[in-house]
Amino acid sequence: MEDKKILILGGTGKTGRRVAERLTKLGHKNVRIGSRNGEPPFDWENPETWEAAIEGMNAVYITFQPDLAIPSAAEVIQKFTALAHNNGIQKMVLLSGRGEKEAQVCEQIVMTTADSWTIVRASWFNQNFSESVFLPSILAGHVALPRATALEPFTDADDIADVVVAALLDDQHTGQIYELTGPRLLTFPEAVAEISTACGREIHFQALTLEEHAAQLRVYQVPEDYIWLVNYLFTEVLDGRNASVTNDIEKVLGRKAKDFAEYARETAATGIWTPSPQTTQAS
Repeated sequence: MEDKKILILGGTGKTGRRVAERLTKLGHKNVRIGSRNGEPPFDWENPETWEAAIEGMNAVYITFQPDLAIPSAAEVIQKFTALAHNNGIQKMVLLSGRGEKEAQVCEQIVMTTADSWTIVRASWFNQNFSESVFLPSILAGHVALPRATALEPFTDADDIADVVVAALLDDQHTGQIYELTGPRLLTFPEAVAEISTACGREIHFQALTLEEHAAQLRVYQVPEDYIWLVNYLFTEVLDGRNASVTNDIEKVLGRKAKDFAEYARETAATGIWTPSPQTTQAS
């Protein structure tokens, strides 16, 4: 087996961690975690760290933080991919945003720079409810969000990671754009209700306007640039453009995408949604 030398940017994040784990289990020894705490460290905001992280690698999984939608993303991706190509990176797999026109600019940069590329598009992850922004609200038993009627095909990070691994290791995925979705559409209230059922707890959903949601974030002193990004995702990405499902996960992996209910049952069994006494008191 050819042992590819693969750099995983965002290697401690929701998909990057899973990709690294899968590659290691498959016997690939030259997997480098690209993160601020990596060896060597990698920081998107510090280009001086890029070359050392790239050195000796021949493939890269690109996840950009905080999101490809931010105004500076295209310039940063242009600089990184040019440096990577000039330093021996032949294959690039980009995690892109489904339905994000700004992200498509970054996709084009990767396509024109890399010798071999695959684009993996996804939108809202199942794991946003268990490993990210919505977890505190789930634990508190009260989720308040805008766009309560918007339909989203929530996608599981395990499925995304499996597709990325296939793209990194198998050249049949070169030149492909995959749009990954779960197998059915759900609103946020419906997703929260399935979590409530899975963990046997009452979790309320409150519909907010975009203005109310932004005001709530400011109460918690959330930075304005993050509020901008959240508003972008709720206005642009949840406007109905992604209210459809694809079979790309099945096409790549030969199996169906994980359903949200299965994700909810598996996650509830880990205890991550069981509030601690401190959480209960705080709520």
